[in-house]
Amino acid sequence: MKTSLLLISGLVSSALGNVVSSQTFLPSKNRGLLSQLYGEVMEAHDGLDDFQSQHIASFELDDSEDPEFQAMCGFYEQSPAKYPDDDLSSDLQLFSGIVSFAHVPMARCFEQRSSKKAPKYDIAIVGAPFDTSVSYRPGARFGPNSLRQGSRRLGGGYLPVRGFPGSKLRQLDPYNAGYKIVDCGDVPMTPFDNRIALNQLYRGQRAIYNKTTVKDGLKVPKVITLGGDHTVTLMALRAAYEHNGPVAVIHFDSHIDTWDPRVLGGGITKTQSINHGTFLHFAHEWGYLAAEKSMHVGIRAPFIMKSDEKHDQDCGFEKIVARDFDILGFKEIVKKIKERVADLPVYITVDIDVLDIAVAPGTGTPEPGGLTSRELLTVLDGLEGLNVIGADVVEVSPAFDSNGEITSIVAAQVVDSFLGLMTVN
Repeated sequence: MKTSLLLISGLVSSALGNVVSSQTFLPSKNRGLLSQLYGEVMEAHDGLDDFQSQHIASFELDDSEDPEFQAMCGFYEQSPAKYPDDDLSSDLQLFSGIVSFAHVPMARCFEQRSSKKAPKYDIAIVGAPFDTSVSYRPGARFGPNSLRQGSRRLGGGYLPVRGFPGSKLRQLDPYNAGYKIVDCGDVPMTPFDNRIALNQLYRGQRAIYNKTTVKDGLKVPKVITLGGDHTVTLMALRAAYEHNGPVAVIHFDSHIDTWDPRVLGGGITKTQSINHGTFLHFAHEWGYLAAEKSMHVGIRAPFIMKSDEKHDQDCGFEKIVARDFDILGFKEIVKKIKERVADLPVYITVDIDVLDIAVAPGTGTPEPGGLTSRELLTVLDGLEGLNVIGADVVEVSPAFDSNGEITSIVAAQVVDSFLGLMTVN
């Protein structure tokens, strides 16, 4: 048996060796079968010489081959393959290269603006791999990577359902709309100290904002953050506020996230008072939010105390609850949001748990009775015309996702909607 295996192994090695050997360039009658079938795959197709510039692969079977096998291979003889050029630019890009969001170019966004290596861009996508301020299930530190994986089919093209009928969004390809979009990679965030991690994120976001834009009339880049748990929004809001002033926040979530830190977390230490359920309290307290101009959408989780609702209003929020989607039409929901935020700079934050647990199981604090992906995307696209200066999608926890990656794919589509809102004129 060992002898037979060694013999077979030797024959296979010998045959495969022909693929890359000098026999590749011999006349087909003098080449082995594998070399005849696959030899051209190993050749250059960049037009360097007459043989390679033909771009056509063909082969001839030896007369000694079994007639039945010759017949099976007849299709390949009659249908020669045409290989792409060596730069592969005409080939499908779904699975090639390093996985950036929607295949946009990578950029060294954390370089000092004065550095010769500092890039210029209009919209920056950046990851915030952080989940040590959650109250239930961790895992969102892996969210940025899963969002990029879920975006592989994005990167160009028009959507016939983008926006309401007659919308400019239906004629828009956001990736080719005159804005330079880049992926900055992830901000380094320590998993051992929340104070340091959040400061790292703030400094990373600040560096991204302090770059030169390309688009005429755009003075400051727009930033899209891939979370990470929802605490990361606080630092994103801080950086956005420094360049745009107080912003109106449209907050898609099943939880209010304006909890008084004495109710959620702060009763133990001050460090724990900043978490993914209190960050909007601090955004209000520190002045990042325009007064009485922010809106929750999709709320359905229970309050902890009766005073939570009044505290939420004191933080400047009104709300559209999840079951309002069964009562109000999309246009009415969009109208309420637009009236609330008016013409202020708008920051949109989407906690993926705003979706129903059946639609987005891969999240840290799932709640039943949520939105469908269609409902969320329809409302987002309906916000056309707002001055969206920043956005994020957070709480994607791939360890709890299905093996079909449905949460990551939906979350990536949310970012695609952000890009539409940021690039439509």
